Amino acid sequence: MRPTKNEMAMIVMRVVLGIVVLAQSFEFLFGDGAIRAFAHTGLPDAVRLILGWSEVAAAALFLLPQTLVIGAWSLLAVFFGAVVLHLAHGKFDIGGLLVYSMVVIVVLAHRGSRRAEADTIVS
Repeated sequence: MRPTKNEMAMIVMRVVLGIVVLAQSFEFLFGDGAIRAFAHTGLPDAVRLILGWSEVAAAALFLLPQTLVIGAWSLLAVFFGAVVLHLAHGKFDIGGLLVYSMVVIVVLAHRGSRRAEADTIVS
């Protein structure tokens, strides 16, 4: 059975977000500008590496249908941590993180509604 337009929209939204987060994670991990900017936070570089690789792992899990839910919750945890770190350092440019979080929540909600529909049809 072919996916509906709504299902295709959710798949595209999930894949686009996953790819964008992966690209930004690699920039955060390996980009000279990001490395220099993080050095100004006063936090050890190990924190940057842990955050970056956690984000890579969460985004990869989010991209795979079989691990979408654990990836989604992991991304939300990473985004929450990033928001807290930004705010703690007086950086209030968290709009992107909030939008990314809402995309993850919408994908999770859509997945939940599809399961509820399937359960209703089966019973």
